[in-house]
Amino acid sequence: MADVNRGNRPLSPFMIGPYYRPQLTSISSIMVRITGIAALGAALLVVWWLLAAATSANSFALIDGLLRSILGDLVLLAATWAIFYHMLGRLRHVIWDFGYCLEVAVSETMAKGMFIGATVLTVLAAILV
Repeated sequence: MADVNRGNRPLSPFMIGPYYRPQLTSISSIMVRITGIAALGAALLVVWWLLAAATSANSFALIDGLLRSILGDLVLLAATWAIFYHMLGRLRHVIWDFGYCLEVAVSETMAKGMFIGATVLTVLAAILV
């Protein structure tokens, strides 16, 4: 049977636009998942580099040249930021698991701190390494 009230049903709370404004905590949570996938991609690059080093000089020269190029430097810098952000996100969840910092204002401050902290740690790692 056709649903005659289709236009009268409430809209989904996940609609982007004037109906729903993403919160900083939800964006931060999504970013933790995205950076986890990015960290996996970075790990695959390291595995490729190690396998190429174990197989032949030509294979190693290809991947080593790629990772030492400007594009490779940018990819590794982004991967470093992703790893630090993911690490801070996991740390935030451990703090939440112990029952601390669950207030909305504190959670939003922690989300901002994750962005800032990952950036500062990435810059420090780039300078020191």
